Amino acid sequence: MAAPLDLSQLALDRSPASESVATKPRRKRWGTRYVLPLAIIVGFVGLLAAAAGRQLMPQRSVTVVPVIVKRAEVQQAGTTLFQSPGWIEPRPTAISVAALAPGVIEELLVVEGQRVEKDEAIAKLIAIDAELDVQQAKNSLAIREGELNRAIAERNAAKIRIDNPVHLEVPLADAQSTLARAKTEVAKLPFLIEAAEANVNFAHSSMEGKQAAENAIAGRIVRQAESEHAAAHANMQELRQRQPNLQSEVDTLKRKVDALQRQRELLVEENRQFQEAEAKVESAIALRDEAKLRVRQAELALERNVVRAPMDGRVLRLVAAPGTRVMGLDAMAGQSSGTVIEMYDPDRLQVRADVRLEDVPMVTPGQPVEIETASSSAPIRGRVLQSTSSANIQKNTLEVKVELIDPPPSVSPEMLVTATFLAPQVERSASEATEAERMFAPKQLIQSTESGSFAWVVDADETARQRSVEVGNDGPDGLVEIKSGLRVTDKLIASGSDGLTQGSPVHVTGDDQTIGIK
Repeated sequence: MAAPLDLSQLALDRSPASESVATKPRRKRWGTRYVLPLAIIVGFVGLLAAAAGRQLMPQRSVTVVPVIVKRAEVQQAGTTLFQSPGWIEPRPTAISVAALAPGVIEELLVVEGQRVEKDEAIAKLIAIDAELDVQQAKNSLAIREGELNRAIAERNAAKIRIDNPVHLEVPLADAQSTLARAKTEVAKLPFLIEAAEANVNFAHSSMEGKQAAENAIAGRIVRQAESEHAAAHANMQELRQRQPNLQSEVDTLKRKVDALQRQRELLVEENRQFQEAEAKVESAIALRDEAKLRVRQAELALERNVVRAPMDGRVLRLVAAPGTRVMGLDAMAGQSSGTVIEMYDPDRLQVRADVRLEDVPMVTPGQPVEIETASSSAPIRGRVLQSTSSANIQKNTLEVKVELIDPPPSVSPEMLVTATFLAPQVERSASEATEAERMFAPKQLIQSTESGSFAWVVDADETARQRSVEVGNDGPDGLVEIKSGLRVTDKLIASGSDGLTQGSPVHVTGDDQTIGIK
């Protein structure tokens, strides 16, 4: 059986203690009642003063942006990564079919969506003016041909005169004949003088005989004999004086004959006429060729009044209508003032997909894509061509071009599609799949010095801190990859960082919603 409990041990002794014992605890109570609370109050006041002092210090107002974290997943080739909406368009662009000659469209020969072959007629222009220009050019060519034939005839005649200068033979022969006669006269002159001297002697003897007969002969006969003697003497004197004149005439005729022979040899005038005729022929040939060129130009302008397809393809849209004036190749024409239709190659199409910015890091050139559209019962194969620089700030997307591989005839430009981006083939085992986080920051917030790159961040107690960072490749939308130096919870100072020092107090006024977006 258990022993009974002794409750007397729980009783308190309330009897007055001795004076010596009561004095010592009274000192301890004074220390715990006054010193310790006073120390606690002083410490608390000090903490309040320190906190109040930080609030009273000048603080700079700043805005911040968070570190952007994107998750990239490397999956087995062919695995769906993400989907994006888009639309089909010609690759690389639609083809504008323009009228090469100015005029007014008379007739359109195609409709939208029609297949056309290369050089097939697309439209016709009113061609009456071009036809008249062709006829006028042909008439000018005929005139130039006639002028050329006349110039050739003149040249041929000049050539014949050079090869057969018969027109110079007549004056040369005449001069030679005259020279021969003059030489004959010179040769006969001595004999004539000798005969004249004989006549003078005979006349003188007859005159003296008759003068000696005196009255036996009538005076008339004597005077006649004297006259005959004087005539014979005068004839002799004239023959003697003729000799130098005849010699001078012979010399002159010799020079004339020599000159004509020299003229026949040199043919100066004939050569000049021939060269002049040659020049006329060359000029006539040039004018004839220019007239031929005008005919070709006029025929080309007439031919261009029929607008033809530059390639095999399909009509995308009709730009001009009958009655519309087109400017052709006029230098003063506008950019599309000559366009009649737009067409495209149905075998060369592409999709312009709107990819969300968080999915952009998973897009690589050559990446396989499946295109789905209501006009095709089966998905269409495609591959990524490239990312564009067209970001949409409202939709927060970036346009990516995707080539269609063997597009079916049922698809055409401006159709809406859904593009499913698949994981590309990577150098990994088929069973391996990894996932990693990539941090990005606005490129303009990363500053560079000789010692490296850094960024300003705000810590939890609103103090500015300078962080050294290691940057990687540029990302989309003005971002840059941060390999190390930042945490996913850091807040980057977007504005108000000028003049900051390490540990400066700042006041965050809010987040910046636009920085980093182009």
